[in-house]
Amino acid sequence: MELRDIEIFLTLAEELHFGRTAERLHLSQARVSQFISRHERRLGGALFDRSTRTVTLTPLGQRLRDDLHPGYGLIRNALTHAAETARGCSGTVRLGAMGALPSELAWLVEEFCGRHPQCGVEFVEYHFSDPLARMRAGEVAAQLMWLPAPEPGLRLGPVVLTEGRVLAVATGSDLASRARVSLEDLAGRTVPDPGTRTPEEWFRAMCPERTPGGRLVHRGPQARTFHEVLALVATGRVVCPLNAHVPRYYTYPGVVLVPIDDAPLTEWALVLPESAPAPHVRAFIETARELGAREIDRDGAREERPGRATAGHGTRSSAPDN
Repeated sequence: MELRDIEIFLTLAEELHFGRTAERLHLSQARVSQFISRHERRLGGALFDRSTRTVTLTPLGQRLRDDLHPGYGLIRNALTHAAETARGCSGTVRLGAMGALPSELAWLVEEFCGRHPQCGVEFVEYHFSDPLARMRAGEVAAQLMWLPAPEPGLRLGPVVLTEGRVLAVATGSDLASRARVSLEDLAGRTVPDPGTRTPEEWFRAMCPERTPGGRLVHRGPQARTFHEVLALVATGRVVCPLNAHVPRYYTYPGVVLVPIDDAPLTEWALVLPESAPAPHVRAFIETARELGAREIDRDGAREERPGRATAGHGTRSSAPDN
């Protein structure tokens, strides 16, 4: 397969829709279909099951996708790095972040783009239920993650944000009328299950299995996205510790957010792959290191800080289809 062939296959494996794949790659739908048929003949087996309504990967297609994905990401990164090195410090830093956190990094983006006018930052959303997928696929150059970083294959950059935590509870909960709660209030209650693709130690840092006093916290129904968590909380099926910036951006019917008194501060750090970053990515990391971390109000209340940017210069946002 040529590099373009791999791109077509992996895009279709992600979209599972010939029309969307063709549109995304600026090809005709017939071209995509012809490509897949040709390679299925070469391989001697079907890569996709097609019907009038759905497209799904066959076991052969799944195996090929899983084998190609890591290498394709590395090749893309290498080509991008080579081109950016030739141009000097220019290019767009693709930065993975969850939810509303790009707004909390406006100060960093503004400073970075001011120092490097040929650079920009594009935020790419990821979900806690599969936090490393975009980095493994080479879709982001760095990612904003709470500590501890989830696996040895990542390189830890500077901490850029710190904040407290709140507990999301249903309006009918006995905790909903409290001004503040403690981690001990989690005892005997149920928190969401993030699924098998979330590194356990990383998730436990947010939703512990036991309270500080050693009492059990149950794992309950699975949630893949932040909004699925809120829906479970609203029905009273779970409670969930969240970060203190959440009340600034989200309200949800039936959900109350109560500050947690004794939760450890969340430290958000820039996390990178082990490979050497491109010049513009390295410049972004160095800017973050020089500026240091900003503290978000620990209780999640709205608070204007002197000199804080309200919009990110050179910033774009790219969110996945859900």
